[in-house]
Amino acid sequence: MDKRKILVIEDEPDIVRGLKDALGFEGFDVEAAGTGEEGVKAARETAPDCVILDLMLPDANGYQVCERIRDFSSVVPIIMLTARSQEADKIRGLESGADDYMTKPFSVGELCARVKAIFRRLNRAASSADELLNIGAAEIDLKKHTLTRGRKSVALTFYEVELLKFLHERAEQPVSRDEILDKIWGVQAQPTNRTVDNFIVKLRKKLEEDHKRPRHIMTVYGCGYKLVP
Repeated sequence: MDKRKILVIEDEPDIVRGLKDALGFEGFDVEAAGTGEEGVKAARETAPDCVILDLMLPDANGYQVCERIRDFSSVVPIIMLTARSQEADKIRGLESGADDYMTKPFSVGELCARVKAIFRRLNRAASSADELLNIGAAEIDLKKHTLTRGRKSVALTFYEVELLKFLHERAEQPVSRDEILDKIWGVQAQPTNRTVDNFIVKLRKKLEEDHKRPRHIMTVYGCGYKLVP
């Protein structure tokens, strides 16, 4: 089996070196690009299995680079690295098409855990016979990463698909944020970690007829969320 390819788009040599060493040790094939333009070109030409993208690059910001990659690849998982801790910056990253984010300084071990969790889920997805989910008036194509409601179709990122699949598997049951983080992202919850909440907000905008009054992804106060198909 070929090695999984990871593209690191980052201009800080120490970070690039550390990620190459750590991810290479885990058995991944790692390529690096130091600018946004080089990163977009490498993503287009080498078709990586995962992209690790810095928000602040010499020639562009990560939001722009992420959007350009999404123009030709809606499926590749993208993890954004940011020195900004503001919630609005993280949400903007998700809105631009990122699947996940980590705030600098970050743990290389945790980043490796997230990457490995991505590939575990990709392996399971490849062997799954189920291709379609129906939630209310929406149809989710798990292979094409699309959500269609009526005549409107929108692209779904890797983690959006995985989160919908997991909630669907546990339909009508409350699922805690901690369990979602562990099962989907492969990481332990932290007191300030709002990754799950941000993804729920993003998914509701695509899935619900009125995202401010959701009928399918329900909040279970004091616990987490519940899917009502």
